[in-house]
Amino acid sequence: MDNTSNELRAAIKAARAAGTIILEKFGELSCQEIQTKDFKDFVTDVDRACEATISSIIIESFPEDSLLCEEGTVIKGISGRTWIVDPLDGTLNFIHSFPVFSVSIALKNSSNELLAGVVYQPVLQELFTAERHRGAYLNGKHITVSTRTDKESFLMATGLPFSEYHYLDSTIGMLRDVIHDSAGIRRAGSAAIDLAYTACGRFDGFWEYKLFPWDFAAGVLLVREAGGTVTNFSGDADVITGQSIIAGNNITHKLLLDKALKHFIT
Repeated sequence: MDNTSNELRAAIKAARAAGTIILEKFGELSCQEIQTKDFKDFVTDVDRACEATISSIIIESFPEDSLLCEEGTVIKGISGRTWIVDPLDGTLNFIHSFPVFSVSIALKNSSNELLAGVVYQPVLQELFTAERHRGAYLNGKHITVSTRTDKESFLMATGLPFSEYHYLDSTIGMLRDVIHDSAGIRRAGSAAIDLAYTACGRFDGFWEYKLFPWDFAAGVLLVREAGGTVTNFSGDADVITGQSIIAGNNITHKLLLDKALKHFIT
């Protein structure tokens, strides 16, 4: 990680600061600190505190950049670059003291090219970082996607619908097919972690429908810089403008894309 850019340094500083806030309240959250944003969708005072801290650090370092954050912080800059932030990805897990959640921070340019990304899992103190054309790292050590090619050994990751059900049949259909063509499937509850784990080979592939840029932007860069392939369910590499993600090595990405085309596109 020599010659780390100022952008990545700022993202790391912001992610670690948010992680400190998260750990201070982990397992100590009161009901008064939890609010409902939408049907089965929650936000906590911790999410908001993390977002404020991250935003402050980023804008102090890069005042001309834009910000797009999950909890509503939007700043229009003049540089053409946008920071995409999920201050606490896996809020429901955090509320239930289930220790699987992360901080996700990414930077893109005006062409939707991802330039830098950080996913930080504070409980394990695992810091995943990537910069465009500079590789992906976990706590400073280079990482690569899985090299497994045998479907009977694949460990896959996904997400499941929790508030919208119009695509439930398609989800179950694809899930059924992947069950047959893998050794196991995990649903961690944080897309950022799913993608980070795919980048370092813990998962062989990941797919999910109905995501937002703050859920996946940093993780997408991690997977690509780790040698993997990421597209939407149609096979398009420009994922920022869509809401579906397929990630994996050459074998698992193709396997998942074929099933997505079958169940979601056709």
